[in-house]
Amino acid sequence: MTRFSLAAALMAALLTTACVSVGPQAAPGPEVAHNTGQPIAGQTLPFSRAVRVGHTLYLSGELGIDPATNSLVPGGVGAETTQIFRNYERTLSEYNADLSDLVKCTVFLGDMARYGEMNAAYAAALPDPKPARSTVGVNGLGFNAALEIECIAILEK
Repeated sequence: MTRFSLAAALMAALLTTACVSVGPQAAPGPEVAHNTGQPIAGQTLPFSRAVRVGHTLYLSGELGIDPATNSLVPGGVGAETTQIFRNYERTLSEYNADLSDLVKCTVFLGDMARYGEMNAAYAAALPDPKPARSTVGVNGLGFNAALEIECIAILEK
């Protein structure tokens, strides 16, 4: 009986040890860094202007607000589009990047009848080859902006 109990105890110990698996540790995920930036139109808003995840930079939607005046630039869709990409240039420069690093943009346009004006300013602002793009008609944007654009950039190592 003692021999059986000892053998059973050894077998139980072996089985218990065998059930505990110590595998390789999971590789850490990519580094995530948030850029809260400056207030927009004099307001501190509850989001990051940009979030870097590894080599990908997610840029929040940008309005045609001139940081010197904290208000929308005059002139409508074309002028706002130009200002948006000036604002992105400043943000991208903080990451040693520029507009050529953009790979995807989404345009939220308040009036699709102004598509041509936006498209001309967009084409003039961005170097070739242009990033992939979607344009969506929307009803109402913050600060009564004519459009908002959000982009994604890929950064060097």
